[in-house]
Parts: sequence; structure tokens; C-alpha cells
Amino acid sequence: MLPTALAPAVQLSPADWQARELAHAERADAITADWRARVQRSEKHPIEDFLFTYYPVKPNHLRRWHPGAGVALEDAGGLERAAWRWYRTDAAGAVSVDAAAFLDAKKTSVDFIEKLLTRTAARVGQFGCFGLHEWAMVYRRGEHRHDVPLRLGQDGTDGVVESHRIACSHFDAFRFFTPEAVPLNRFSPTRDNQPELEQPGCLHAGMDVYKWAIKLGPLVPGELLLDTFDLARDIRWLDMRASPYDVSPWAGEPVAIETPEGKAEYVRRQRAFADRSNALRERVVEAIRAARAVVA
Repeated sequence: MLPTALAPAVQLSPADWQARELAHAERADAITADWRARVQRSEKHPIEDFLFTYYPVKPNHLRRWHPGAGVALEDAGGLERAAWRWYRTDAAGAVSVDAAAFLDAKKTSVDFIEKLLTRTAARVGQFGCFGLHEWAMVYRRGEHRHDVPLRLGQDGTDGVVESHRIACSHFDAFRFFTPEAVPLNRFSPTRDNQPELEQPGCLHAGMDVYKWAIKLGPLVPGELLLDTFDLARDIRWLDMRASPYDVSPWAGEPVAIETPEGKAEYVRRQRAFADRSNALRERVVEAIRAARAVVA
């Protein structure tokens, strides 16, 4: 049985919520403009395409604004939004997220996300990986995920892997390691031990705050969802600039992590991203707890 839904604590007038909805749609359109134009031209981008392929969120979905749980939109009962999944309309015609239904249907997923983000944010960040996960994904391989040449060639790339300690703690990066690179990693990440290994210094864990926000659907306010996208996009640029690929035509000078200077730059940026990702983790967890409060 679903828990009883309480009345939303915040009421937004049509002028207020429609202004937020419009601002969100305009921001989302700006975020996806380059991607949509490239699709029309059948043009690939080795850095930013990842945000729309690995995280398969269509532009129309990204521009859909949600107020989050506990917020009622006045006079929205006769509009399209009222028919969206996970929404409910009260007797006065105000529309709000049906937090009770969502939490009941997605309990396992929501519990996992809350635990993962809370534990990750509580850990001390580790800053000695130097982005070598991308190098381990092409180690001793003639064919690569991206149709972009390796900056140091295959032998040079393999030499960098072999001269460093690989310490990747993120399962969704580790699972793309080449078979030869797997035994070189200090950790053995799995989906089951992800909450125990994930830490805020990991770039991929930072990008994945966006993934978890997506999975929480209408519980996450639209502004927060786009903030997590911005973080994922910014991290992705560093991830590829520090990768073995020659992305200079798109990103300019590489972050050459095989050098002391490149390592220092990588760590400096990595620390800043850890702070940003933890701030967003806290906001996503707050959105979950707001939904739980609505049905408590």
C-alpha cells in the first residue's frame, strides 16, 4: 500500500512556476543546441557526444522542468503536465509530484542512490589516479572506443600505463578496462561494492551525479538536474584532455598526465570538481529526503 501523501508545503502561483519552467527550457535548449546541430549534420564530437550517448537523455526530456517533491503548481490541472507520469492533481486543480507513488515504485533504486551519494560525499577524496582509467581502456589494443589517434601512439600509451600504479575505484570505468589492464588495477570494483569504494575525487563518480539525478526523475528540481549536467560536461572535458587521445583539435593543449606539470594541473582541477560534486550530491540527497518528508 502507498503511504498517505500530505499536502505540498509550497504553493507556486502560475506566474512563478511558469517563469521557472520557461527559464529551465531556455537553459536546456542552450545546453543541447550544439548536440542537436551536430545530429542534423551527422557530425560526431569525441568529447561532448558522451553526455548524450552514455547518458541517454533526449533533449526534450532534459528541457522538461520538475519543481521537486513538496511543491504544488497552482492552476496546472488542465495542462499537459497533469498527465505526466508521477504527477497528481488535487481538488483545487494544483499539480504536484506524486512522491508517494514514485518512492513506492522505485524504492530499491532510491535507497541505493541515497546510500551511494551520502557515503561518497562523506569520504576523503583520493587524488592520485591521474585519469589513468582512460589509458587502461586502450592498453595494448589496436582498436579503440574513439576514432581519434592516440597522442603518444600505442607503444607510448602502453608505456605510461606500465610506469604508473593504476588505482581506479569506479566500477563503470573499470568495466571498460582492456583484459590486460584489469590485473594492473589496485581495486576490483563491482556494482555491489560501489557504495564502499566510490569517493569524491573520482571524475567519473562526479559525472555520475548527473546519472543519479536522471534516475530520480521528478523528485529532482529542474534547476538541480541542469546543474548536474553542467558538472558532467565540465568534468568530461578534463577527462578527455587528460586522456591518451589527441583531442587537441577540439580541446587545445592536453593535460599531459605523464609529466609532473600535467599531474599537478590534473589534481588541481580534480580537487575543484570534488568540491562541486559533493555540493551537488548533498542537494540530490536533500531532494530525496524532501520526497520522503512529503509522505512521512
